[in-house]
Amino acid sequence: MPSRRAFLRTLACAAPAPLLCRELQDAAGQAPRARYWVPGSAAGPNCAACHPASTALDRAHVHDRTAVACQLCAQRCTITSGASGRCRARKNVGGELRSLVYGRPVAVHVDPIEKKPFYHFLPGSPAYSLGTVGCPLRCKFCQNWQISQATPGDFEAEYLSPAAVVDAAVRRGSPVVAFTYNEPAVFAEYALDIASAARPRGLRPVMVSCGFMNERPLADLCRALDAIKIDLKGFSEDFYRTVSGAALVPVLRSIAQVRKAGVHLEIVNLVVPTLNDADASLKRLADWVMSELGADVPLHFTRFHPDYQLRNLPPTPVATLERARDMAMARGLRYVYVGNVPGHPGNHTYCPKCRARVVARQDFLVLESLLKDGRCGACQHPIAGVWS
Repeated sequence: MPSRRAFLRTLACAAPAPLLCRELQDAAGQAPRARYWVPGSAAGPNCAACHPASTALDRAHVHDRTAVACQLCAQRCTITSGASGRCRARKNVGGELRSLVYGRPVAVHVDPIEKKPFYHFLPGSPAYSLGTVGCPLRCKFCQNWQISQATPGDFEAEYLSPAAVVDAAVRRGSPVVAFTYNEPAVFAEYALDIASAARPRGLRPVMVSCGFMNERPLADLCRALDAIKIDLKGFSEDFYRTVSGAALVPVLRSIAQVRKAGVHLEIVNLVVPTLNDADASLKRLADWVMSELGADVPLHFTRFHPDYQLRNLPPTPVATLERARDMAMARGLRYVYVGNVPGHPGNHTYCPKCRARVVARQDFLVLESLLKDGRCGACQHPIAGVWS
């Protein structure tokens, strides 16, 4: 069901010079200037600045000096004046790229950090979590599609400054501020400003991302964040292209970049029946994590539940998740989890040396922790993660 604002906007935009369309245009004109873009006026004779995928352009091509080339994510949208990028969150206003979602969260909650999921980063902590509308991907299984596939204006969103976010997190007793729900890269400017305000107050900023970013903005985020969880949605280009409207290579590049930057990293693979659950694909994914990232990066194999455009598929059999976990551990990965299966022993953290259960979980709650200064309470073996 569309929001009242979206319904009125649809009606109003059918009329000439509609009042509500002018309201939305005015809001876009007042939106803050975005980062990570190239103006068409700066391209000169180098049209590749706006058309990076083009090997040769027609001689009759006329360069649009009012267009902008967004450099934030790997879609690399060329956006004409008055249009928005694929993520819907960034708009070309008179030859300048603006962020339509800065300071406009549409979802704000305090969640257990295990819900993100982060299992090796301050377990048991509450995370002050927020997200806006917009996403550069089109995942057919998205569980937050109501906001990720929405457009600014579909929701009433009161302005919330970075300082107000940090103040709210402190009041709620949340040591973590999490950028989540939609793809946080689309509100990178907002996230960076919140993180800058959060760290002096003793808060830890973290991000839950699809990883479909370019190197420069991701480098800025790595310097600003304490932890990043990336959804590695599958391990084939075909899956990314047909199911998520994206590509695999930029995601792998982002994951490797986060690891190299020394930011705490966890990876989630949502296992979707018939689409990315073949043993060969799961083995390749585990082999890549082991060879490129190392044995200590937590890997979560998570159960799919029918949603959005894939309601025709069944939930992932638990046996498939268990098989994926066994294969990954057989390849040397030390911390592999079964997700979205309450009560499963694959939710717990085990010492890789003595196999003692060092963190016990039920749903998103930590029931027991035997960690002592980041070490197994039974054998003193160090457990990879951020524990304090």
